[in-house]
Amino acid sequence: MLVKTFCAAVNGLEVHTVKVEVSMTRGVQFHLTGLADTAVKESYDRIKAALMNNGFKMPVMDITVNLSPADIKKEGSSYDLPLAIGILAANGKVASDDLDKYMMVGELGLDGRLQPVRGALPIAIKARAEHFKGLIVPKQNIREAAVVNQLDAFGMETLMDVIKFFNGDATIAPTRIDTRREFYEQQDVFELDFADVRGQESVKRALEVAAAGGHNLIMIGPPGSGKSMLAKRLPSILPPLSLSESLETTQIHSVAGKLSRDTSLISQRPFRAPHHTISQVALVGGGSNPQPGEISLAHNGVLFLDEMPELARSVLEVLRQPLEDRKITISRAKYNVEYPCSFMLIASMNPCPCGYYGDPTHHCACTPGQIQRYMNKISGPLLDRIDIHCEIQAVPFAQLSQMQPGEPSAVIRQRVIKARKIQEERFKSYKGIYSNAMMTERMLHEFAEPDAASLDMLRMAMERLKLSARAYNRILKVARTIADLAGSEKVESQHIAEAIGYRNLDRGDWAERGI
Repeated sequence: MLVKTFCAAVNGLEVHTVKVEVSMTRGVQFHLTGLADTAVKESYDRIKAALMNNGFKMPVMDITVNLSPADIKKEGSSYDLPLAIGILAANGKVASDDLDKYMMVGELGLDGRLQPVRGALPIAIKARAEHFKGLIVPKQNIREAAVVNQLDAFGMETLMDVIKFFNGDATIAPTRIDTRREFYEQQDVFELDFADVRGQESVKRALEVAAAGGHNLIMIGPPGSGKSMLAKRLPSILPPLSLSESLETTQIHSVAGKLSRDTSLISQRPFRAPHHTISQVALVGGGSNPQPGEISLAHNGVLFLDEMPELARSVLEVLRQPLEDRKITISRAKYNVEYPCSFMLIASMNPCPCGYYGDPTHHCACTPGQIQRYMNKISGPLLDRIDIHCEIQAVPFAQLSQMQPGEPSAVIRQRVIKARKIQEERFKSYKGIYSNAMMTERMLHEFAEPDAASLDMLRMAMERLKLSARAYNRILKVARTIADLAGSEKVESQHIAEAIGYRNLDRGDWAERGI
């Protein structure tokens, strides 16, 4: 008897429908074809034990299973459930009338319980696109699968639940979750707030400009000056995620297996802060079984690199292309995957090896040569891609104890949202452009053309600081954002002056002066 069930193969963010064909004839062997990896081949033992512990026996037949299309690699344990149901249906233990109406995924425990799988959300989207009536997933994955409308999502706890469902012995209702309501309710709930930060008004201003235009930023200052504290509060002033951005971000975290059990849609922009010992593969993605890296997990959010010079030079340099293209293509001999990675890079660093160069309260014993070598750990091309360079000093205790609480994040966020709405209107006819940081050179001439006075100021800065063409473009982008925050249609000289002030590390005498 020939029976067909359906599941899915996830390759990057791309999902392929897989047809599980089970044929039984007289014999005693088990054959599995269709480019399956070790985890899929081991499913026979898991299925056999699960059936035995639930009152069934593996049929003593010649069983041939084909995973079609056979030229797509099948990886992981999510094929256990469709394989088990296919074998039981071919043996007459499960009714096969409705098997072609449902896609199913799930790993089987030896007791027959369904274990969670990765990629339930993109699989649900694929099931709807392929016009399946429903999707059967483990109970732990039901919240992310139920996000997709016009598709019945069923969360099952055990193999017996699925058997009873197809045999009509149990009536199981699809899960309905008002994910939109939950999404909007959680958008404005933040544990960290800028009101907790006293002083550092210039740095807060720089972070506000970065948030308003989607610009990359680096903070340079001694230990204890508040760099990490400020960076962790940046998501609280970023504009809220749209539903489409949330869906895209949630898919990436679903594929990576990073979604918690009670999560349906990610409602806040992600904030990723990897340790400085991170490898290239962990940062950009890939591996023997391709997975999204930290830059993709930070998609539509923030990637924070604390103590940036401590990261390996080779790791930092792989950021160049993703920062420009906002996507990463990983090509290996056995696969080729592409992940989106449109993120804000926020970095922090000490000004010298000991950390106290320019700090009036501590003595720095580093020589200019040591400081320059320390700074050279971050290459010029990478610094060019960071729009805002912000110097930060520790706030003295006398001032810290007297200062009033800072401006709350909610107030700053409203200004950021207002500036972003101006940019949305400006770029509505440009596909894939949503903020000033994404502008092309041609768009700079159209929307950020400086006047004569500003042009003279820029020319002087270019000559004195020996800026590259890319740094020139960054200054114009930042100036356009400053003008948007001020509600100005044109980029004026004061906007250019502030943007030039955010290129501190481009100064050739940086290592020879006090901060």
